[in-house]
Order: sequence, then structure tokens, then C-alpha cells
Amino acid sequence: MNRMLIFAGLALLFAGLFWSRLRALPLFRLPGDIMIDRPGFKFFFPVTTMLLASVVLSIVLWLMRR
Repeated sequence: MNRMLIFAGLALLFAGLFWSRLRALPLFRLPGDIMIDRPGFKFFFPVTTMLLASVVLSIVLWLMRR
């Protein structure tokens, strides 16, 4: 648990330090992300982005267990 908290803290630190570069990444604008924009209504569901995040997180956690 301690190792995971340290890793999460470091990830947040690096995300904060490199936020300007992270914003330039095409996350949340990937093909497959659903966006409905109508007058008075906006709906956004990042399907592809969340699948990609899930795969990356699963691999990282699997590597941490080994």
C-alpha cells in the first residue's frame, strides 16, 4: 500500500509539473469518444480514452505486483 501511495503521489507531481505538455496530448479527442453538441445541451462520453486509461493502469498495476 505504501508503494502504491508513493507512486500515485509521484504521478500527480509529474502531471502538475508537465501540465502544459499534457494538455497538448490528444486525450479526450480520440476516435470513438462520443460527443453530442446541440444548442442548450452538451454530452461527452470518452469511451476510447477510458479504455486506453484502463489498459495502461492495468499494465502498470500488473507490473507493480511482480
